[in-house]
Amino acid sequence: MTTRGNDSSASGPTGRTPHPGSAARSILQRWEITEHDLTVLVDENPSLRGIMLGYVAEHKLRELIERHPKVSKSRKYDDHDRSRKSDRVISFEGHDFSIEVKSLQTNSIRRDGERYLGKSQVDGSDRRVITFADGSELNTTLLLRGQFDILAVNCFAFQGRWDFVFALNRDLPTSTFAKYSAEQQRQLIASLVPITWPPEAPFVSDPFPLVQQLLEERKRGATGTSA
Repeated sequence: MTTRGNDSSASGPTGRTPHPGSAARSILQRWEITEHDLTVLVDENPSLRGIMLGYVAEHKLRELIERHPKVSKSRKYDDHDRSRKSDRVISFEGHDFSIEVKSLQTNSIRRDGERYLGKSQVDGSDRRVITFADGSELNTTLLLRGQFDILAVNCFAFQGRWDFVFALNRDLPTSTFAKYSAEQQRQLIASLVPITWPPEAPFVSDPFPLVQQLLEERKRGATGTSA
């Protein structure tokens, strides 16, 4: 049987069960504000808009992914679980694949003819100490090669549509910061990743050819990223 929506965030970001009866009321009713009030709050507070856009993007991506007939399970780990760096994990033909979701930086967007160009900030919200193969250590928010399988970037800011682009973790550009060692540069994903629409390599508009590629590699025993 296909299982849908096995989502650990169903009871809220802290895992607490909503107040009895609240589920039947909209957030506007619970907070006693109007649709206009919420729109003004979002428009006047860029940080609020960014947070909401990020979570809506995760929701839109979940809808897109769960429509695929070979996805048997889709779940999200708690936001506070720092041991797992991904926004969504899907089960595809019995294998788990992790997806990290990011958005465009609004101030980076420009148009070049029929192309849209921008950048996505691909790093974490928490700093932690990383130990590298050369024995060096670094306290950073940057994400690692192999920390998730696929990056998804929502491109809503380009045209006001819920378009996404996808790339394998291993194909993302790495840091070129001169103060990092060669090993650190090799393992750390660049904090700003260029994004275009229509997508250009290594990005594509459909995640499932990437998932299928990773699946075939795992079946052959090739080393892949962890979910």
